[in-house]
Amino acid sequence: MALILNQTEQLASGLKAMGVSLTEAQRTKILRYLELLHKWNKAYNLTAVRDPALHVSRHILDSLAALPYLKGAQFLDVGAGAGLPGIPLSIAQPDSHWTLLDSNGKKTRFMDQCRMDMGLTNLQIEHTRIEAFMPEARFDGIISRAFATIGDMIAGCRDLILPETRIYALKGLYPHDEIEAMPADFEVVEWHKLEVPGCDGERHLLIIARSGNTGGS
Repeated sequence: MALILNQTEQLASGLKAMGVSLTEAQRTKILRYLELLHKWNKAYNLTAVRDPALHVSRHILDSLAALPYLKGAQFLDVGAGAGLPGIPLSIAQPDSHWTLLDSNGKKTRFMDQCRMDMGLTNLQIEHTRIEAFMPEARFDGIISRAFATIGDMIAGCRDLILPETRIYALKGLYPHDEIEAMPADFEVVEWHKLEVPGCDGERHLLIIARSGNTGGS
């Protein structure tokens, strides 16, 4: 009970500091997600952050920090792992559709359990490698919080990246070396330093597009 109260307070305080507004129902779903994550993490090691007292800042607020910069309605979370950032963002954006992809079966089973438990009808879970993924939908945005380097992300998703598609790469320190190593036909069209309550160290969001396709970004 003490943990739930602490996470409730952390979430409310963090959202206020970030200027993010969620309904009571959305906050309840996020807290339920954290409850499931804590339960499953003990057996399946879904996240390296073992202390549940850190889950609000390191997972939820860190994911929602990208929220003000997302544009579009169809999103793909590549290498979603335990559903981060896709599940918090899908809860915060119920009118958008999110596809969460991971090649790890235990992680996709966990995400599917979250989808069913919380009735997240705007969520689709895919257990596959990005190279083998053949979606019917086009994506406005492709996001990743921990999918290797920017270059690897572009290489894996290249066939899914249309001229209007934006890549959202959540990083720690500003990744100068990764940017220099990006394919020549891609460019950083925006970057933002993120302030995440309770998180030590720098956080950045890079928005990347095919070169020459910066209109409307």
